[in-house]
Amino acid sequence: MKSNILRNRCAQYRAPQIAREKGIYPYYKTIESEQSTVVKIKGKDVLMFGSNSYLGLSNDPRLKEAAKAAIDKYGTSCSGSRFLNGTLDIHVELEEKLARLIGKEEAVCFSTGFQVNLGVVSALCGRNDYLLLDRLDHASIIEGSRLSFGQTLKYAHNDMENLELRLRQCNPDSIKLIVADGVFSMEGDIVPLPEMVALAEKYDADIMMDDAHALGVLGHQGRGTADHFGLTDKVDLIMGTFSKSFGSLGGFIASDSDTINFLKHNARSLIFSASMPPSNVAAVSKAIDIMLDEPERIQHLWDVSNYARQQFKDRGFDTGRSETPIIPLFVRNSEKAFWLCNRLLEDGVFITPVIAPAVPENDVLIRFALMATHTFEQVDEAVDKITKAFKDAGII
Repeated sequence: MKSNILRNRCAQYRAPQIAREKGIYPYYKTIESEQSTVVKIKGKDVLMFGSNSYLGLSNDPRLKEAAKAAIDKYGTSCSGSRFLNGTLDIHVELEEKLARLIGKEEAVCFSTGFQVNLGVVSALCGRNDYLLLDRLDHASIIEGSRLSFGQTLKYAHNDMENLELRLRQCNPDSIKLIVADGVFSMEGDIVPLPEMVALAEKYDADIMMDDAHALGVLGHQGRGTADHFGLTDKVDLIMGTFSKSFGSLGGFIASDSDTINFLKHNARSLIFSASMPPSNVAAVSKAIDIMLDEPERIQHLWDVSNYARQQFKDRGFDTGRSETPIIPLFVRNSEKAFWLCNRLLEDGVFITPVIAPAVPENDVLIRFALMATHTFEQVDEAVDKITKAFKDAGII
């Protein structure tokens, strides 16, 4: 008779059930409306401060029309991988647009941003090579490193002295690929790229920048971290996602022609995955056009973000090293973070808890994220309600 070892092991995982029993389970909240500054949950209007739609384009009618037109022309799916039968002319057009936007020779699109990091990081380093990762890099980078044959060395978050120590451990004749977020998705701080570039040149290393949370936020017209520092030519690979600022789904990597050619034929998450649906491709392309045509959108994002950060600081919140539209509100206790998110949802504010392993155990936080479509009045309302909840929880 079958022993059900697998099912029994899964049944031992009880953390969600325990949180539900306590009435503090915060995940998989069902939203009944489009992604905007106000969403509907259980028929109730709730202020959304848990989104990654930094430019507020997820529900833009121009993106919707572009997606509908693409469906009318190409259908709903490519029914195959980019490698075999899933490359459309609009895929190629988008890649050319992205290469120009980022300032690299070529780009190639993947079906998700996670797949970009999974495929690129795992493909580029061999058995005698090195991956150097920030300890707070996104999970997709970590998973890519686990599939790589190269040796992974982690350095302390944004600590360039520690990075140099790791670089000294590497064989000087091997590939040394430094992979880091441009904007860190939970902490909201920016990579010290000038110092990283100096180390890369000193130790003959390459740099891959994850710009998932930097595109549409940093740089001239939202072109990302390397552009923000004027160092595009010093960063070897730049990746980005379409599910944040660009209001769609998918991702890309941009680099020199030889590297992109290698990845097109060796990145398994590209070769063995179905390609981006036409509607997503068209929406991304339209989002880029809007971003370039409406610089005031990015300016307002920064204005409202700086305003919100100052409001939190003035009321005694610990916002860490945040310097972007991502504002961490440190709680340092998982149960309190869960309780706060549920309490605030009842009060009409949607925010998200971030616990281990996404952050270290003692850095549990509430993630407050701004969109270009938020108003100062919405921020005031949210800050007032969050302040009361944090005081009730004994945090401030």
